[in-house]
Amino acid sequence: MSLLFIVFTLCPLHTFASEAISKEAISTNITAKEIIRQAMNHWRGVSSYSQMSMTIHRPDWQRIMTMQAWTQGDKHSLVRVIEPKKDAGNATLLKDNNMWTFSPKINRVIKIPSSMMNQSWMGSDFSNKDISKSTEILEQYEHQLKQVFKQDGHTVYVIIAIPNEDAAVVWGKEILYVRDDFVLLEEQFWDQDGKLVKTMKAMEVAELGGRMLATRLRMNNHEKPDEWTEMATKNAEFDVALNAHVFTLSNLRNPR
Repeated sequence: MSLLFIVFTLCPLHTFASEAISKEAISTNITAKEIIRQAMNHWRGVSSYSQMSMTIHRPDWQRIMTMQAWTQGDKHSLVRVIEPKKDAGNATLLKDNNMWTFSPKINRVIKIPSSMMNQSWMGSDFSNKDISKSTEILEQYEHQLKQVFKQDGHTVYVIIAIPNEDAAVVWGKEILYVRDDFVLLEEQFWDQDGKLVKTMKAMEVAELGGRMLATRLRMNNHEKPDEWTEMATKNAEFDVALNAHVFTLSNLRNPR
């Protein structure tokens, strides 16, 4: 999702009131990886267009931006700021695991090196990778189903994703909570020392674009509990026809 899409404090697994189900009672052949894949597909669709607002909250100030986003398959996404005026035109393009940003103030397209993919996007608590709805977690992690429980009439799967030994990723593990309709409810990001760094949590789930979605996501930084960023999806369309020009450096700089 990445938007993403895109997700909470775990001690040791979940604190929501729920009815736990033993792993032996799970009557499904779907694997942990496939659950995540389906959640990503549910979030992105074959292609998608969405309108969102982002609220960056700090103890002494708050900032709101309005954005548009397009995705196609697993490897293409474009996010563009349209309001406020001083930020309008800032954009991020992900294409085939490469990322570029455009800043109208300096009128430059800049390629983002892999070392900066986890840097803050536009001063928010979402990273460049988060905002692009990267599906890296499918390719560079091993996935284990650790817990299943009932909540609000749904089955929720708790999956731990551990990076492969040769994976060039910053996290020591990620923990995901995925509902049986493939809505991603929560994603936790833990560092290499086993410390919870940030959590993305679904604050609201509603029908949008013909499917159930997490329409309001909050990213919390656990080192700074008074700071958070919320992403609210206002409109979403899935499986839309998109011109190949959308995901080009030319369109990143000069949309038309």
